[in-house]
Amino acid sequence: MGKIRVHEFISLDGSFEDPSFTFEYGWTDAMFERMGAITAGSDALLLGRTTFEGFAPAWKDRTAEEDPGAAFFNDSTKYVVSSTLEDPESQWQNSTVIGGYDPDVIRKLKAENDLYVSGSGTLVRAMLADGLIDELHLLTYPVVLGTGARLFPEGTDKLPLSLINSEAYDNGVLHLVFGPAAA
Repeated sequence: MGKIRVHEFISLDGSFEDPSFTFEYGWTDAMFERMGAITAGSDALLLGRTTFEGFAPAWKDRTAEEDPGAAFFNDSTKYVVSSTLEDPESQWQNSTVIGGYDPDVIRKLKAENDLYVSGSGTLVRAMLADGLIDELHLLTYPVVLGTGARLFPEGTDKLPLSLINSEAYDNGVLHLVFGPAAA
């Protein structure tokens, strides 16, 4: 059985819509190492349509010299959850649509793969509700944005989680790792 690991950039007030707010903080060596470990432990990416459409042009031509994560993002299989996206392979190599959200389809993928998810808020919220996520990695930035879509918007059902690990980086970013709440 594989695992689903989710990674999100998030502000203190829960905004995750536009990760450009993270740029001024840069990346520490420890952050590169941690993210490298998360992606190295993954066989494929699982993305929602909106995130896929943002990632494809940002990553498809990026090289390992430009970004150490390029090989993982470009060479890995990408499963896209969408009922409307057509021909993802023409947008980004190794991409396939698996249809609209279906927890049974994702369970089957999870049984065969370790999956990495980034962004994809609607997908992440659905998978959390269905108990499909093993690790929720929140890179939490020391800033309140006051705007932007929230990972957990008003009206989100209560969701108990357990803290698995936490790490503070030299740039003020906290890496919080949550898993399903202990029964």
